[in-house]
Amino acid sequence: MRCAYAPYSHFRVGAAALVEDGRLVSGCNVENAGYGVTLCAECGLVSELVRTGGGRLVAFVCVDGDGQDCSPCGRCRQVLAEHAHPHMLLAMPSGLMTIDEVLPDRFTNADIARVTGASAPVPEGDRP
Repeated sequence: MRCAYAPYSHFRVGAAALVEDGRLVSGCNVENAGYGVTLCAECGLVSELVRTGGGRLVAFVCVDGDGQDCSPCGRCRQVLAEHAHPHMLLAMPSGLMTIDEVLPDRFTNADIARVTGASAPVPEGDRP
């Protein structure tokens, strides 16, 4: 969160996650004068995950400028879920929660496959 670019809201956010292979990935929010194109810390984190080889996230935390746990927004929960280990834990303001608890009945590639008949793609980091 110290690296966040937040000149408009002054609400700095940092995110860090543990990957199943032991790597640590992180991200920070990057605001823009056009608020709609602001990047959340979770988006930066997922970009770093993919850039460094992919894999599944097993533990996640997001903190505000005071270092307090903060909740990912709904969009970011979906972004995280795409790369989550099935038992991923998130540090939430109310305590540790699983990805299923923070985003129950989430939309997945299995939903796409069910409708289109196409087989679900294997995420890049999970390919042999």
